[in-house]
Amino acid sequence: MDVLSLTTCFLIIFSKVSNALDMISPSGSLTDGMTLVSNDGSFEMGFFTPGSSKNRYLGIWYKNIPIQSQTAVWVANRMNPINDSTGLLKIETTGRVVLQGQNRTTVWSINSTGGVRNPTLQLLDSGNLVVKDGNSKKYLWQSFDFPTDTLLPGMKIGWDLRIGLSRKLVAWKNPDDPSPGDLTYGVELQGNPGNPELVIGKGSVKYVRSSLWKWNGEGFTISEIPRNDPVFTYDFVWNEEEVYYTYFLKHKSVMARVFLNQTEGVIDICTWNPEIQTWNLFREIPSDYCDRYGLCGANGYCDSSKFPSCQCLKGFRPKSPERWNSSDRSQGCIHSKPLNCQGGDGFIRIQGVKTPDGTHSWVNRSMDLKECRARCLKNCSCMAYTSLYITGTGSGCAMWFGDLMDIEQHQSYGQDLYIRVSASESEELKNKHKIMKLALIIATLLTVPLGLLVVIYYIWRSRGKLKGMEIMERRKSLGTC
Repeated sequence: MDVLSLTTCFLIIFSKVSNALDMISPSGSLTDGMTLVSNDGSFEMGFFTPGSSKNRYLGIWYKNIPIQSQTAVWVANRMNPINDSTGLLKIETTGRVVLQGQNRTTVWSINSTGGVRNPTLQLLDSGNLVVKDGNSKKYLWQSFDFPTDTLLPGMKIGWDLRIGLSRKLVAWKNPDDPSPGDLTYGVELQGNPGNPELVIGKGSVKYVRSSLWKWNGEGFTISEIPRNDPVFTYDFVWNEEEVYYTYFLKHKSVMARVFLNQTEGVIDICTWNPEIQTWNLFREIPSDYCDRYGLCGANGYCDSSKFPSCQCLKGFRPKSPERWNSSDRSQGCIHSKPLNCQGGDGFIRIQGVKTPDGTHSWVNRSMDLKECRARCLKNCSCMAYTSLYITGTGSGCAMWFGDLMDIEQHQSYGQDLYIRVSASESEELKNKHKIMKLALIIATLLTVPLGLLVVIYYIWRSRGKLKGMEIMERRKSLGTC
């Protein structure tokens, strides 16, 4: 074999080895045309051009998928594209990661905190791009903390309260442009002391909301996350340091992604079908008409099994009957009878609902339901309360103040909600009436047979007297003593 052939073979082998690398150090770099591949071959990072665009972006995608179906799950320079093939990624000795474009202009960079001795940039098997110091397991920076439009298994959506970091998804503007659109997906900390809700937003407006604090170990009390899911498991963590939602795959062989679809205004949950080589839509959020935020206005609720879907809560009536009957629910509902906080109000229980928007809410994890009721009753602004958790002992207290927004009725699951109404409409008074009615029925049932016994006794006694008198008369007629 001549020198040229040996050189060619060496270059091919070297190229394959280089492409199989999962990390770069300060002595190396990643240029357009090269890629990093995670150790198990699941994910690949490099430069790509989306759709019909001519721009170049640095991104991460599933590797074992045909190029026509490849979709980036993370993009570094989504707001600053490179318009040619001069892109270069490197990590400096300080741990700073820099992406450069034409004329070595910086289009994206990250700074690692703390002293660094041997920094490396590595693509993990999870699809997470991390900055590490040598063999340390601690990440100085990770792409999972800065998601774009896609949630991969193991990624967290929510807050790191220790550093004030909010992780949320932001949709691509369109399939040709990964710059941020107006569709977002994250955990919002509502009310006091920062009660979490999972929210899809359109700009500054809530679009879909789930009551995250009603986590029950299997799923949320909202229709898009079912119990006993055959593909995914879910987890929700809420403590002093973190508040986040995440999911995992029950089978590691499955490839999945959850991403914001700006075009349709939904979240698509997809799994890869290797047999037909395409992404299958596993689930879509919102999946139900009633999932959309605030359809029925203040103090109304939505039930997709009824027609019309919008109804006023018990103890409430439409604020504007004319508009309500013409399908305009914007003004919502008001109490049928005025409240009288000082004179005494009560509560009506509504079963199986997605609890109201938590913007004006308060929670206490140690208070039981009885204490929760007493505290709500003393506060004239408290309009509803419930236990904080569905499973277990029902511990914890959640209260809402003012108008109740975005309540949804569920047929098979949900939370009991206790709504403040006038005393005349409260369940307590209804229960008293029931008890009085029952007592009257029992008294009636007891009185009737007792009366019959008395009548029978008097008839028997009267007959006895008559018979005695007849005997006396006979004796007198016979002259006996």
